[in-house]
Amino acid sequence: MKKTEIRGVWLTTTDSKVFRSQERIAQAMDLLAETGFNVVFPVVWNKGVTMYPSPTMRQTFGVEIDPMSVGRDPLAEVITQARRVGLKVIPWFEYGFASSYNLNGGMLLQQKPEWAARDCNGNLLQKNGFEWMNAFHPQVQEFMLNLVLEVASNYDVDGIQGDDRFPALPCEGGYDPLTIARYQQQFGSRPPNNPQDKQWLQWRADILTDFLARLYGEVKRINPNLLVSMSPNIYDWGFREYLQDYPTWLRLGIVDMIHPQIYRRDFNSYKAIANQLLSQFTDATLPKVAPGILMKLGNYCISPEYLVQAIAFNRRLGISGEVFFFYEGLRENNNALASVLRNGPYAQPAIFPTLADLQRSSDRDDLSLWQKIQRFLKNLILTGV
Repeated sequence: MKKTEIRGVWLTTTDSKVFRSQERIAQAMDLLAETGFNVVFPVVWNKGVTMYPSPTMRQTFGVEIDPMSVGRDPLAEVITQARRVGLKVIPWFEYGFASSYNLNGGMLLQQKPEWAARDCNGNLLQKNGFEWMNAFHPQVQEFMLNLVLEVASNYDVDGIQGDDRFPALPCEGGYDPLTIARYQQQFGSRPPNNPQDKQWLQWRADILTDFLARLYGEVKRINPNLLVSMSPNIYDWGFREYLQDYPTWLRLGIVDMIHPQIYRRDFNSYKAIANQLLSQFTDATLPKVAPGILMKLGNYCISPEYLVQAIAFNRRLGISGEVFFFYEGLRENNNALASVLRNGPYAQPAIFPTLADLQRSSDRDDLSLWQKIQRFLKNLILTGV
């Protein structure tokens, strides 16, 4: 019987030309299927533009699609080619609440300055080169929700995906007039100047959790079988720096699959983080986990040894899958890493889990608890207690 695993890869527009033509997309899907992958996460929201003709973007900003893709629908092309070779497709909203990278807010905040996130000095919120929209602003939330829902409604996809920017906001944000007033109304004082004050962190993280709960419900209303996948920063660093409280997301059941980004450049570091992560998951939530593994970034490329070790270690921990950042790493050195996977850990095909599979894991836990109760009662009867 085929095993069930999440074998995924992110498809980007950064440092990749896959989206430039239907032919490149078809070749990429062929390589992924031949290598043993079963799901692809194509970017659909990056650098303030979409990779599909978006009514929301057209109505809000007058820019329907990424300028390099005018006259085409790259998302539809990816879906067609992925289906041809049996791959699942979960579109990835990479930019999330970010507005631009080193562009002072870019086109989005140029047109909507009131959507800007602010730091404690009232400046446009920036972190690691990215400028941010205000993730607590109702209009910004509505805008992002509409982007997600138009993809979920109009395309034959298997789910949608958020990441380390969605839902997220750098902890230095939240000092805009709207959020300050909201905090003052609840606590009777201004937010603390220390962005990592415990109560202030949790209060803002809860707003993002509420947003995700709403998004989850709206996606399920369109199609209850669509998967809501999230790839957050690792906890609790991601909580302290980007307000991502994913243990709460799991507890509330508002994420179906989760891919914490264990982006480490050597196996020992990966192993240490993966071990720590395990304590954040229960028997019921562990099947939802497939960590993000850094395959390529700039001049870095994962070694074949580390690649194989990481997958083997995941399986030893009871983790059935991983997602690689990103596709171009498979093609380095004449498809060397693709060959390693195809001839090694991914040699045998694996079925991508359905939502029912992920939910059945919880049922099994309930059943085993019920069996324990029955056994306990039976022992009571037998011992005459």
